[in-house]
Amino acid sequence: MSQGINVVGLYVDDQDAALAFYVDKLGFRVHTDVRNGPYRWLTVQHPEQPSFQLGLFQPGPPIHDEATAQTLRAMVAKGAMPPLVLTVADCRAAYAQLRERGVEFTQEPIDRFGSVDAGFRDPAGNGWKMIQAAGGAQ
Repeated sequence: MSQGINVVGLYVDDQDAALAFYVDKLGFRVHTDVRNGPYRWLTVQHPEQPSFQLGLFQPGPPIHDEATAQTLRAMVAKGAMPPLVLTVADCRAAYAQLRERGVEFTQEPIDRFGSVDAGFRDPAGNGWKMIQAAGGAQ
């Protein structure tokens, strides 16, 4: 039996805006986009990592009551959720390319700890670190 993590979800306040960001700006692909009444299961994949899906989920029913959903949306908007990490071969080149596509960065590329990293947030407020591993192109 094969086991492993297949989907990791993040909370977004607007699935259509999140979809546009992850597909049009970051270059991810839609994997699944289905609805069951008001609930929408929406996942995207990085083109170089097809076995892994990133779920773009709205807080709310059937998982959360409205008070919980409001709390989660507020936490995401404040950037309080754990950051995600995108690895790249060349952080400065990826930074230039993503800025050209309209990604707004919270931190320009900086050398530290033997690598280069930059930071950005998605439209909902989820934080991302974009990291070039030590020994990668600079």
